[in-house]
Amino acid sequence: MSDQEFYYTIDKAAVAEYKDKGSKFIAYAFPIKDADDFKARLAELKKEHPKASHHCFAYRLGLDGNNFRVSDDGEPSGTAGKPILGQIDSKQLVNTLVVVVRYFGGTLLGVPGLINAYKTATSLVLQVLPISQRPVEVSYKVDFDYTCMNDVMMIVKQTGCTIIKQEIQLFSHLVIGIPKTRLQEVVYKLEELRNVEVRKI
Repeated sequence: MSDQEFYYTIDKAAVAEYKDKGSKFIAYAFPIKDADDFKARLAELKKEHPKASHHCFAYRLGLDGNNFRVSDDGEPSGTAGKPILGQIDSKQLVNTLVVVVRYFGGTLLGVPGLINAYKTATSLVLQVLPISQRPVEVSYKVDFDYTCMNDVMMIVKQTGCTIIKQEIQLFSHLVIGIPKTRLQEVVYKLEELRNVEVRKI
């Protein structure tokens, strides 16, 4: 995944519902930044749906493909978390959490029925959300003299860089995320300025 220039994610939360044989599956999708974000969202939903039979979920974080988690929360193994993650992955989404809250309707759905229900509920919630394409960014530290502030900021703004951290003093420091697609251009422009040092973190 390291040669990727863009990634896909969601910008806002959404909810969708699916019913099967009296059971109700409510799927919630959230953009998340880290595992703490995920814990907070799950806790909110457990508070909101204390009587639900299950709170199953899956999320994928970051671009390396290794940071994900699935939970069947008491459903038969592999019937909930995996189908939820499968739908997130089919849309190539990262930094995305889907929690499906189930209210049991009295009729057992069996393994194929459960897989289908969790998959469908997740698919429905991801269909109602706009998906954003974001540039993969490379972090750089920029050290500069206060007098160059406007020039540096103009380059950062015009090229769509993200400011991750800034300390503005007589001698200032910025940590910026430069879109991979514009890396050479941005570094070149910044290095052209006087009293500016640029280095990869």
